[in-house]
Amino acid sequence: MTPKAAIEIAGRKIGSGQPPYIIAEMSGNHNGDLERALALVEAAAAAGADALKLQTYTADTMTIDHDGADFRIEGGLWDGKTLYELYEWAHTPWDWHEALFARGRELSLAVFSSPFDASAVDFLESLDAPAYKIASFEAVDLPLIEKVAKTGKPMIISTGMANIEEIGEAMETARAYGSGEIVLLHCISGYPTPPEEANLETLPDLARRFDAVAGLSDHTLGPSVPIAAVALGAQVIEKHFTLRRADGGPDSAFSLEPEELRQLCETTRTAWAALGRVDYGRKPSEAGSAVFRRSLYVVEDIAAGEPFTEKNLRAIRPGHGLPPKHITELLGRPAKTAIKRGTPLRWDLVSS
Repeated sequence: MTPKAAIEIAGRKIGSGQPPYIIAEMSGNHNGDLERALALVEAAAAAGADALKLQTYTADTMTIDHDGADFRIEGGLWDGKTLYELYEWAHTPWDWHEALFARGRELSLAVFSSPFDASAVDFLESLDAPAYKIASFEAVDLPLIEKVAKTGKPMIISTGMANIEEIGEAMETARAYGSGEIVLLHCISGYPTPPEEANLETLPDLARRFDAVAGLSDHTLGPSVPIAAVALGAQVIEKHFTLRRADGGPDSAFSLEPEELRQLCETTRTAWAALGRVDYGRKPSEAGSAVFRRSLYVVEDIAAGEPFTEKNLRAIRPGHGLPPKHITELLGRPAKTAIKRGTPLRWDLVSS
């Protein structure tokens, strides 16, 4: 996957030739406690993440307080709650944002957010947000994408539930009104997502089809799927993050704990480093191993003029003699001089 596009968030380049950009998604895992939210910022930085992402909305900007059938969740992690109850529970108070942004800057951790309506964009602009994320459920909200694009900031768009046409419309809108610095995140909006539904082969197609930096917003459990995504070229990885799953919270069941986030950062960057480039040459780490290849050795004393035979000449380890491929042309030829057993064969020991 080699898209020619690249972006930059808070001084960090993202794209081809760069290690994967790791976003820790706090979502509602602060559990209504500002100190816990600040601790999440600190833990994300300590684990090696590049960014921590918030969600900026209120229950009233998302929905209405209504308990009708259309507004009640059936099944899954939030079974029985109304939409209003869910968003009231999970939202990050707006008056926390400034402190969270400031703590991120102190730790050299980019902090930005997913706005869910125009008022959230205006608010985040007042905090000089370095980037914006369009959540999967908002990928079809073209007026919101236009509003975000007009800020001129880099945009990350998740594609969960969006079909090809909808992704195309989102990209057209973002490019028509914005800076063109866009990341598309392949995403399955299942909480959690079964790994067999991840369909990571979509990643390189997403990058090629839309000529964009591509990545993964992942809701599977553990780090395995993100590692595989990096092997396929994902340049951004987003993963939900909490201090302790046992503490509960809206997204805790499919969130990483700090040590798991640290492992994710390390393993995905190792996977990226291992991709390297097409190279058939001998690597520095192989220098000491060449001696263990087979080569041609004299295995019995040979007198001058005596022919080489399958009995006195063999391909064995170590690798200081001629390559084994020459044995057929050497059999039957005379030795130029007496040769002791254990001597690596060289051309100057063979009569022409």
